[in-house]
Amino acid sequence: MAVSGAIAAVAVRARHHRRDVVATAPSPPPPTSTSTTTTTLAQTDEVTYIATPRAGYIVVYDAPNQEPATKLFPNPWYVNDDHNAAVPLVFHVESRRDDGWTEVQLPIRPNGSLGWVRTDDVVLSATHYRITIELGAHRLRVYRDKTVFLEDTVAVGAPATPTPLGKYYIRALLKAPAPGTVYGPFAYGLSGYSEVLQTFNGGDAEFGIHGNDDASKLGTDASHGCIRMSNDAITLLTTVLPLGTPVEITE
Repeated sequence: MAVSGAIAAVAVRARHHRRDVVATAPSPPPPTSTSTTTTTLAQTDEVTYIATPRAGYIVVYDAPNQEPATKLFPNPWYVNDDHNAAVPLVFHVESRRDDGWTEVQLPIRPNGSLGWVRTDDVVLSATHYRITIELGAHRLRVYRDKTVFLEDTVAVGAPATPTPLGKYYIRALLKAPAPGTVYGPFAYGLSGYSEVLQTFNGGDAEFGIHGNDDASKLGTDASHGCIRMSNDAITLLTTVLPLGTPVEITE
């Protein structure tokens, strides 16, 4: 990802709802139903859900009951293929059907990709936190339920490398190995990618939210697409936000 190519970071065991990985095969397909209902697990603006695979990998389908599976994701996955930087795989849940299928956001190109997993293959857990980022206002807000937990002035993508709009989720938490890096003390890798860069600093141009080494840039359009925030604020967030926290970026 863009934040990991240069940060040479160590993956942090963030607050998340992961269970111990169990090396078992995914469940067989649930029986086909002639009548299904898509539900949202009482998902609201205040409460959303995170899916964590039970096994050491998970298969993803383009649609419920549509064989074969089209994607396979390892669990855990490794930052820059570094096996010293393992990160538990999580997805943010979009919806759930009553016939054993759950729709999730996928951390792949193009941004906004969705897929379906068997509900029995994941552990579902709720989070009351969400992040909104308003690019024009250079404002990041973290909500817990309906209450603003934190608000911060941020730097966003420069005109040539804009921050992509859309809905994403926190995929990884990285800690800088030494103070004073451009990424500050911590960086959150998101599930999205730059829409103008294919690679960045040896990574595949995933973007993220991170600290900074120059507070004068906050409140400006200065980055390659990442969101830069104050170091104190991101340090606080690492104590409360689970992997899988939803992030919505608007104009």
